[in-house]
Amino acid sequence: MTNRRDFLKTSSLIGIGSTLPTFLAKTALAAPMADQKGAKDTILVVVQLTGGNDGLNTVIPYKDPTYGKYRPTIAIPADKVKKLDDQVGLHPSLEGLAELYQDKAFSVIQAVGYPNPSQSHFRSMDIWHAASTAESLTEGWIGKALKHMNSPAFHVAAGNESSPLALNGAPARVPSIKSLEDFQLRLSESAQKPVLEGSAKVGSSTGPSMLDFVRRTALNTYSSTDKLKEIGKDYTPKVPYPATGLANRLKLCAQLIDAGLGSRIFYVSIDGFDTHASQGGVAGAHASLLNEVSSAIHAFYKDLSARGHKDRLLIMTFSEFGRRAKENGSKGTDHGSGAPVFVVGGKLKGGVIGKHPDLNDLDNGNLKHSIDFREIYATLLDQWLGVPSRDILGEAYKPLPLF
Repeated sequence: MTNRRDFLKTSSLIGIGSTLPTFLAKTALAAPMADQKGAKDTILVVVQLTGGNDGLNTVIPYKDPTYGKYRPTIAIPADKVKKLDDQVGLHPSLEGLAELYQDKAFSVIQAVGYPNPSQSHFRSMDIWHAASTAESLTEGWIGKALKHMNSPAFHVAAGNESSPLALNGAPARVPSIKSLEDFQLRLSESAQKPVLEGSAKVGSSTGPSMLDFVRRTALNTYSSTDKLKEIGKDYTPKVPYPATGLANRLKLCAQLIDAGLGSRIFYVSIDGFDTHASQGGVAGAHASLLNEVSSAIHAFYKDLSARGHKDRLLIMTFSEFGRRAKENGSKGTDHGSGAPVFVVGGKLKGGVIGKHPDLNDLDNGNLKHSIDFREIYATLLDQWLGVPSRDILGEAYKPLPLF
């Protein structure tokens, strides 16, 4: 029986007709199908919280009296917390995610980090991106995974944001796009370049990034202008998206997912989590950031669920590190470690994984981690993306009970 992706690829090729080079048609039809052995039609969306999110005011040990002592001005009162169980709860701004928790579509992974954590934004972010603590880091964990997947990926950028290290090493460089119009224009220009007929050199004015992307993925089925116009045409969200930057980027991801391009990995970020001063508690700068994350992810998940993608979709949030247990003299928090990771998806078991860090057992003022972030990556690679995690991470890590 022909599935939806088969139909989309076949109809795209027929629509382009004889104008499509033979090798492009072969490349498009070679993209993995959900019913082929070793291939899955799953989607991973990574949401990066840039700056070091304060995990202790995100997942709150509301029954621990030490929490309030450490944070006399920014602690969240227990009666405001969105309780997950009898020990921990979410910041009140995370209302949308709390709703998904009730639907068993949301998992909280507590006390995530890595040995000998760095409190440098750049070094710690590189470690998360590369899934390695080696001194020299040039390839990302997602880029390596894409070598096994034969499917396209997108970096949906905020402004002039550069592509993250996490995507380095992919067989076709992952493009950074800012809007649907930006993507359509760049893809249309690349698709019309003589390189697609094999007669041009890589160093064309369009640049190798989009050219390689078109040539090596199923997106070359959209190399006609008419087909490009169909991507996202008349897209009306099933639920309203908030008028925020992150929500707009996730909405663009939803349009690309629903277009049936075969893309399986999307990467977005939101900045501002370096809250050294005037962080706020129930309200304030940190609360606003958490609300933007929660409301955007909630709308994105609900929109795609209503379009039939619920069981294909998985969203993971992470930040390069957490913050210190005690607030500082500027009513903010300094660089720390041991922070939570969020996962949203229709196939999750849901619930809280791992124990909250012990506030009475700190490491030089920092929360200790008990789950290595590479355990999360290993679980997603092996059980969600269908990619052997040992090949990506260099060693075996125990899986987490996410699914």
